[in-house]
Amino acid sequence: MVLKSGSDARAGQLLDHRKAGQDGGTTRFTRRTMLSAAAAAALAGGEAVAAAGPKGKIVWAAHISLAPLWFDPADTLGLVTPFMLLYAMHDALIKPMPGTLAAPSLAASHTVSADGLSHEFALRDGVKFHNGEAVTADDVVFSFQRYRGNAARFLHSKVASVETPDPRRVIFRLHKPWMDFLTYYSSVTGAGWIVPRKYVERVGDDGFRKAPIGAGPYKFVSFDPGVELVLEAFEGYWRKMPSVKTLVFKVIPDESTRLVALKQREVDIAYSIRGELAEDLKRTPGLALKPVVINSPFWIYFADQWDPKSPWHDVRLRKAVDLAVDRASINRALTLGHSPITNSIVPRSYEYYWQPPATPYDPAQARALLAEAGFGGGIDAGDYFCDSSYGNLGEAVINNLREVGIRLKLRPIERAAFNKGYTEKKFRNLIQGSSGAFGNAAARMETFVVKDGAYVHGNYPDIDELFARQADEMDRGKREAILHRMQQLVSERVVYAPIWQLAFLNGQGSRVEESGLGLIEGHPYSAPYEDVRLKPDA
Repeated sequence: MVLKSGSDARAGQLLDHRKAGQDGGTTRFTRRTMLSAAAAAALAGGEAVAAAGPKGKIVWAAHISLAPLWFDPADTLGLVTPFMLLYAMHDALIKPMPGTLAAPSLAASHTVSADGLSHEFALRDGVKFHNGEAVTADDVVFSFQRYRGNAARFLHSKVASVETPDPRRVIFRLHKPWMDFLTYYSSVTGAGWIVPRKYVERVGDDGFRKAPIGAGPYKFVSFDPGVELVLEAFEGYWRKMPSVKTLVFKVIPDESTRLVALKQREVDIAYSIRGELAEDLKRTPGLALKPVVINSPFWIYFADQWDPKSPWHDVRLRKAVDLAVDRASINRALTLGHSPITNSIVPRSYEYYWQPPATPYDPAQARALLAEAGFGGGIDAGDYFCDSSYGNLGEAVINNLREVGIRLKLRPIERAAFNKGYTEKKFRNLIQGSSGAFGNAAARMETFVVKDGAYVHGNYPDIDELFARQADEMDRGKREAILHRMQQLVSERVVYAPIWQLAFLNGQGSRVEESGLGLIEGHPYSAPYEDVRLKPDA
């Protein structure tokens, strides 16, 4: 298989997303998405737009506090949040882009051997990091070996060796054929996002987070923790010169304050405006509500279900929680009905997705199950941990559960600390989790269900066995059947109580011509940043 960049590298022409498999020793493709004519025309006109040079400033109101950990691709943890910043400061060999989930970027081409045992990348000519150093095969190998985030051990275990025949070529040799190598390398993890080896080794990990250097469309300027991040256009970016000179990400955790800042033109794009505030935004002249359905199911995780001494070990209690959540009403109240109710922790657009049966809102049956489990008078169920930026969702869920006799205390925690506690298995009882990371159903199972997954507190051996089988299966139909069975077992055992697949509601101000919201399928944030534009008169 060969993915090539096309003849017009400066215009950044993108390719169809192709899934490689094995069929009688030959490589097989299935077309997933097409680059629209409108998007192609916009990209082709990139040079004309950028000819005058980057101008102006766009300010985002970020709904969370930004963490320096997210400046480094080596530390991505199975969530989409770091990619809000990676798409600006860094670049990957291949990454999701408009119209395709596997666009050649720093790599001009990607070739898979007929036996599926090797993946070769040819680097694009003339690409440089922000400090002027050339991007080389050595940087690619260093970035892969340095990667320590989500699925690092799993990904590294699949690779037998990495070779660099010359400074422009890299060959990954696998122990055995694996259909998901490109998926993991290009989108599930940050292993394919390239950092400059010489600079990182000179300044160290801490120094790199303080002053990151990448090969993306924007350069790091300054970071004031809890206040703002400032980036400046990198005019030597290979795909095209950015249109906007300066990007500013202001940290504004309070939702109403973000909306006020948008109304007063202190910011141009405000992330996460929900409920009545979203209705207010829609009524405000000059502002636009931008809902984006993203790859981010939300769920309730029963962290203690494997402990025989815990009440959550009883599937009846877990099922009672599942039945007590009024998803439709919460959806209408918080996301104006835009969030699909899928009953799954796997995004519905993912390859190998299995649709679980709908869970009805049935508080009477929930109470009956509680009584059957020995909690007819209700239960004081401890803490309910959540990312503080979705504390209002947690409040709505807790209110539903209280109505059937399940009493919980909300524990909202700032996102970076919440993710750290989640991965370090510090939370007990119930956890409101989510993930908007790219990937497929296998990647979601690996991260959130299977033993040793980054967010897995306990495991079921039969599900683990199925995961090992699907990873080695090269027949797509058989693999799909195994992954469907895994998802079915997760649903039947109520390992999770899914809430919804989030529609991320954002506000856009009058100065913005192209926000970048929704350009990359399933991605919640503005991207690619080099495509973001101000109106000519802004």
